[in-house]
Amino acid sequence: MAQIPVYVFTGFLDSGKTKFIQQTLEDPRFNAGERTLLLICEEGEEEYDLSTYPHKNVFLEVIDQQSVTTKELQQLAKKHKAQRVVAELNGMLLVGDMYSRFPADWVVAQEVMFADSTTFMAYNANMRNLVMDKLVGGQMVVFNRLTPGQDTMPFHKLVRAANRRMDILYDYTDGTTEFDEIEDPLPFDINAPIITVNDEDYALWYRDVTEEPAKYDGKTVSFKGQVAMLRREKNGMFAPGRFVMTCCEDDIQFCGIPCRYEQAKTLESRSWVAVTAKITAEKHFLYQGELGPVLTALRVEPAEPAVPDVATF
Repeated sequence: MAQIPVYVFTGFLDSGKTKFIQQTLEDPRFNAGERTLLLICEEGEEEYDLSTYPHKNVFLEVIDQQSVTTKELQQLAKKHKAQRVVAELNGMLLVGDMYSRFPADWVVAQEVMFADSTTFMAYNANMRNLVMDKLVGGQMVVFNRLTPGQDTMPFHKLVRAANRRMDILYDYTDGTTEFDEIEDPLPFDINAPIITVNDEDYALWYRDVTEEPAKYDGKTVSFKGQVAMLRREKNGMFAPGRFVMTCCEDDIQFCGIPCRYEQAKTLESRSWVAVTAKITAEKHFLYQGELGPVLTALRVEPAEPAVPDVATF
């Protein structure tokens, strides 16, 4: 089955998505004649001008992001013999819900978020779950309408709380742009004989070790977590971890790491333990065929609950 690449653009109304897509499709380097299905999920102030494109193989379709079905998307792709899809999503809806409707042969090639710097913090204060939804899975965020010399650190911190790998581009009102090159050192030493993860740093460590397990391969770590048992590996395994909140109470989830421990059966579920363990990067069913961190316990001891009990970024 041939795959169809999908270029996804997210952001709230009047954030610059339409203008950017228009300019991109006017660029012959991007638009070299591929049959492109342009999906519009919200009507903004800007309108598309198909007459300016160097090739006419761009087919615009307006859809209802909340009700469109996988079958309807398949039919649109077939109708236009689409070789790729460009999708402008509705900022007031969750990205993942739309992805769940994509046909099996649609593969997200890139996800870019656009953000109006003059309104972004207000959106974050009032609709943080929608903001985080678009930052967590994206490859790039573009903050536009910045005034030259404006402090970008608040934007940097907000993005890095959600996504440490996301590229950040600042677009200023004088026509200049610059990439964010601020480096954020980790709050623990990964080159220490034993990496000590403090209670307040668990969420950062968990994200880093699961995103780059090879970086931790062969290292030893010490942290505090709660005991969780694995349904498929009940003997000699458990998964110490913490409940982690990304943006609000609705998205709290348990983030644990599989750990080999001969006495796992003696542990009480949800009890707090201090774990010192060796890390290896290997495949495990929790990682769905990908490499991920797996622990081999050196010490597991009872511990007081972490403060706070729910880890955050």
